[in-house]
Amino acid sequence: MGDGSYCRKSSWEIAMGDGSYDRTLREFCIPDYILLSGSEGKSVSHVPACPVIVFINSKSGGQLGGELLVSYSTLLNKNQVFDLGKNAPDKVLQKLYATLETLKHNGDDFAAEIQNRLRIIVAGGDGTASWLLGVVSDLKLRHPPPIATVPLGTGNNLPFAFGWGKKNPTTDLQSVTAFLMNVKAAKEMKIDSWHIVMRMKAPKEGSCDPIAPLELPHAMHAFQRVSSTDKLNMDGYHTYRGGFWNYFSMGMDAQVSYAFHSERKLHPEKFKNQLYNQSAYLKLGFSQGLFFSSPFQSSRNIGQLAKVKIMKKGHWEDLHIPRSIRSIVCLNLPSFSGGLDPWGKPNRKKSIYRDLTLPYVDDGLFELVGFRDAWHGLVLLAPNGHGTRLAQTSRIRFEFHKGAAECTFMRIDGEPWKQPLPKDDDTVVVEISHHGQVSMLATPLCRSKSMYDPSSPSVDREEYDSSNEEQEEDWEERRKFGAADTFKYPDGIDIAQVS
Repeated sequence: MGDGSYCRKSSWEIAMGDGSYDRTLREFCIPDYILLSGSEGKSVSHVPACPVIVFINSKSGGQLGGELLVSYSTLLNKNQVFDLGKNAPDKVLQKLYATLETLKHNGDDFAAEIQNRLRIIVAGGDGTASWLLGVVSDLKLRHPPPIATVPLGTGNNLPFAFGWGKKNPTTDLQSVTAFLMNVKAAKEMKIDSWHIVMRMKAPKEGSCDPIAPLELPHAMHAFQRVSSTDKLNMDGYHTYRGGFWNYFSMGMDAQVSYAFHSERKLHPEKFKNQLYNQSAYLKLGFSQGLFFSSPFQSSRNIGQLAKVKIMKKGHWEDLHIPRSIRSIVCLNLPSFSGGLDPWGKPNRKKSIYRDLTLPYVDDGLFELVGFRDAWHGLVLLAPNGHGTRLAQTSRIRFEFHKGAAECTFMRIDGEPWKQPLPKDDDTVVVEISHHGQVSMLATPLCRSKSMYDPSSPSVDREEYDSSNEEQEEDWEERRKFGAADTFKYPDGIDIAQVS
């Protein structure tokens, strides 16, 4: 495609014969002179209405990821479709935006329009979608491209929250074309980004520089502290950080998720379709004690594991957690565990009494929900079912102390890990705080609500303004703790291990 043409003709297009197929697809295609260095540009008479860059995790969804890769490459310019197993998205987007800026500087109005209209499609599980959200956040663009998500995982909470469905898609050309049309028609929606920081003592055994021997998800990794002279930057400690957009959870649900991911690593050939995956997940729930309490399970009640504090009006306050709670979820979107909404719709009078507000995805707050066991979780299937509503906040801190347990399990946006807990007098600290916003693409079936959408229920704006002031006043403490500015992912990521 060195001639700068938009799309390759497919056998399906030729069979249609009337050219309507070509006219439809050119609204999404980007010419080679923008995508490939050294390509010659030609005068372009038509500016695409919805130019897209497509990232596909070819390892997701059994064979579906590979099939989608073929379909998108057939319909679009193959150079705007990327296999995440072969192309690091941060490098792809850095190169693309560098080219666009150069072309704009040279007076290329077409490149400027491509940049203004660009949208990103990411096909994979929740872990893959979060990976791309992190990469886009890392670019720190003045106008970051909005992102549409294709559900290729097991839970697919992110796609479901914005109306893209939770079932794995069909991959034929007609279905993919229909999805492209939905991307073109989708509206942009801002959602909050959440930054998670974890500090722990370096292990006495094993390599611990730069990363301690933990099986952390790709969204959590080591980074340099802000200052070597900072009094909190103690020798022998490691700090990890990452980001999430849907949820952070700890306890029994993360334990089952960890067991599922471990089993899938050992026997990837068994996990080829969504139905089998969900069935295997349920069986592991029984085997891990998800449906009953046991003193021999690691997912003991949260109150035994950690002291939990939340930020209220500029000050840390202890959060009371009922003794029966074995799982806690910091929820940003109304979609968890395959599309369920743990927060539900609180009674208005009770909400006012408990200082709770309506849940929005862009209000600078997340909802804190607890579960006793899986039977408690099943109440979400009822029309007005919900978990135990604990609080809403813009910041939370978990402090794990000696003797609580040997380990606990944590999960961010579908990616679980096993977290060792202190064996001596040390403390492991996990802190979550607000970290800007990203843009998502939402269909008319979107379940997420914006506080700025006229169709959303009214909300007290002054309350949210005050929460912003609290964040600014407490910024110095966050800086000292080591909160990083980016969500940059390390090199050498094994895409097969991302959901």
